[in-house]
Amino acid sequence: MTLSNDASDSPASPYQASGSLRGRTVLISGGSRGIGLAIAVRAAQDGANIVLMAKTGEPHPKLAGTVYTAAEELVAAGGQALPLVGDVRNDDDVARAVSAAVDRFGGIDVVINNASAIDLSRTDAVDMKRYDLMQDINVRGTFLLSKLALPTLRASGAGQILTLSPPLNLDPHWAGKHLAYTMAKYGMSLTTLGLAEELKADGIRVNSLWPCTLIDTAAIRNMPHGDQMVQAARGPQIMADAAHAVLTGANLAAGGAASGNFYTDEEVLAAAGVSDFRPYSLGATEDRLVADIFL
Repeated sequence: MTLSNDASDSPASPYQASGSLRGRTVLISGGSRGIGLAIAVRAAQDGANIVLMAKTGEPHPKLAGTVYTAAEELVAAGGQALPLVGDVRNDDDVARAVSAAVDRFGGIDVVINNASAIDLSRTDAVDMKRYDLMQDINVRGTFLLSKLALPTLRASGAGQILTLSPPLNLDPHWAGKHLAYTMAKYGMSLTTLGLAEELKADGIRVNSLWPCTLIDTAAIRNMPHGDQMVQAARGPQIMADAAHAVLTGANLAAGGAASGNFYTDEEVLAAAGVSDFRPYSLGATEDRLVADIFL
């Protein structure tokens, strides 16, 4: 899906923004491609400052884009960009990213926990290295980035943390389908739940966002039968628009709570006035889209 210089005016996007991220500084993990890059580009179109921390500094044989090519897209979209090669599993890398954001842009207003690893193997088949990878990136990485950014988010006066993780659905079905991955994603969601409560007095809004349908990403395409799966997916623009609506307070205008929410993309965009989600599809009709997991 092609992003125009103004996503709110793009024929591919039915979302009409009521707020702006102009001048705000956003630190996002894993934003060199996919949903993370789409969210970053949407913020850049407002004139936001984007700090990208991702592992890919050199071209990957199977995954398009690096943190540097992503930064070029952000500048072309109208924002400022600071590309940083770093790993959310590494304490020093995360600390350097927070410090670099403060040095370059004077602070951080928004942290987006986008970096995530996926393996849908059942318990007897999952490799423990993959288990550790998911726990380290998804759970520990989300906790660490949020933790180290707290002082500058408090100083912002309007700090926000947005994590791409699902509602805490305790139906045993999801734990039984892929226990290792479910624990890792729910760990991210528990971070949202806990920080929203812990930071009430600090004025920092903490929320999660999750897609209602499968989203076309490199991670999905690299899974078995991935190329077939994404034929029934939506493009990442729907998540970019939904994240923009959350970060600009569209949910508050609709009477929603400020913090501690587990949003879906459709829920947020419906509250922002979107009634037709067909433009986000990659071609499949609405009744043929694949629903995402955990819902």
